[in-house]
Amino acid sequence: MQAIKVTEKIYWVGAIDWNVRDFHGYSTNKGTTYNAFLILDDKITLIDTVKKEFYQEMLSRIKSVIDPKKVDIIISNHAELDHSGSLKMAIADMEPEHVYASVMGTANLKAHLGDDLPVEAIANGGSIDLGGDSLTFIESRMLHWPDSMICLLKKENVLFCNDIFGMHYASCKRFDDEVCEKDWIYEAKKYYANIILPYSKIVTAFLGQVTKLGIKPSIICPDHGPIWRKDPSKIINLYAEFAAQKNKNKVLVIYDTMWGSTEKMAASVTDGLIAAGVEVKQMSLHAAHRSDAATELLDSAGLVLGSPVLNQELYPSLGDLITYFKGLKKQNLVGAAFGSYGWSDGALNELETIMKEKLNIEIAAPCVKSRFVPTEDKLKECFELGLAVGKKVLEKNK
Repeated sequence: MQAIKVTEKIYWVGAIDWNVRDFHGYSTNKGTTYNAFLILDDKITLIDTVKKEFYQEMLSRIKSVIDPKKVDIIISNHAELDHSGSLKMAIADMEPEHVYASVMGTANLKAHLGDDLPVEAIANGGSIDLGGDSLTFIESRMLHWPDSMICLLKKENVLFCNDIFGMHYASCKRFDDEVCEKDWIYEAKKYYANIILPYSKIVTAFLGQVTKLGIKPSIICPDHGPIWRKDPSKIINLYAEFAAQKNKNKVLVIYDTMWGSTEKMAASVTDGLIAAGVEVKQMSLHAAHRSDAATELLDSAGLVLGSPVLNQELYPSLGDLITYFKGLKKQNLVGAAFGSYGWSDGALNELETIMKEKLNIEIAAPCVKSRFVPTEDKLKECFELGLAVGKKVLEKNK
């Protein structure tokens, strides 16, 4: 395993996980990377480690550059185990002089790996002299854990930013200019929608802080996905856009179905939305994963949910989606509910209430409920529901 040169002083020594397909409920169908970086200075420094199972891959890459025993300092920017899982092994093999983390990171690492972990807290704004260059540390709390921090290699002007500005994307290429832009834009959007979205206000404040400090990195090194070297401002600007939650004239119609009745209703809702003049994405939960739905939700102004009733309850896939969406805290949505039932429609009333009270959706039209197979009149009601939601979206986005 070979290290890959980022600059004359910095090497990528991480690992590629081609096969991971689930990351705490987020479908990673393109795999991921666990990025770690080696800085060659008077004090040789390792920035982050990798998931425990990939330690030997990281170690092999380090060995392609130096003897691991020469590592003087290890920095842990984030305590989540995909970056700290092999930290104990690295400490045992490398015997560094110092291991640093944020104040919260120190506590979280010990909670994960044991109170005997020899980790030292570094204060927000603190710095470490590496000899020829220095590292400055800035806390980035809740992006996306309380312990998160970033560090800037000052003279090289390289930012190591743990999970922000990253994506789950496995590739044999390490840099943004080597990866298809269409691919990385989608994967960056998916990553933000499923991991960073709940913290959008913090992202905006954080980007403001970075600007105030005059940080304009020439290279950004995240802990997942490609390294930004061609134009790092692209990913920064994309995050600013995502955080602002400026929605398109776009509505998601998400549903599940047992015998096709709710699916027929979904098609009529979609027709109504198209007639209103908005962009529509119709997604069946038989075919779409919750995290793909969340990706589409990121720039949507409307959400319409449809469910059949099973045992007097919402269909299980809708319950799963609602729980997931509730945690993402998407703002500024309008929408409505629809569905089919056999002998009790109470769950559909509950769906509308949940959308209003738990997902903070402004209801634009009353829930349309069909007993068994929808009649032509019911399908017309569904069309009108879509039309009402579409018109409300256009009105709000004027």
